[in-house]
Amino acid sequence: MAQRKLHIKKNDTVVVLSGQDRGKQGVVLEVFPKKQRAIVEGVHIVTRHLRPNQAGQGGIVEREGTIHVSNLKKVDA
Repeated sequence: MAQRKLHIKKNDTVVVLSGQDRGKQGVVLEVFPKKQRAIVEGVHIVTRHLRPNQAGQGGIVEREGTIHVSNLKKVDA
């Protein structure tokens, strides 16, 4: 798959166009151009179960998941 230039980049403010978080706004935290996906602050929260290790305790953590860039639109400042 050819890598295409994305219309969003890190620190852009975007709005979600489709999915369960439709209409929510947030700041882009990270972009993955090869996968055509991005992580947006406060949008698409997923639950991760972490295994305990020597450094600390495990547990259930909520964090942002990735969203396909076709579902995001840049908001004018």
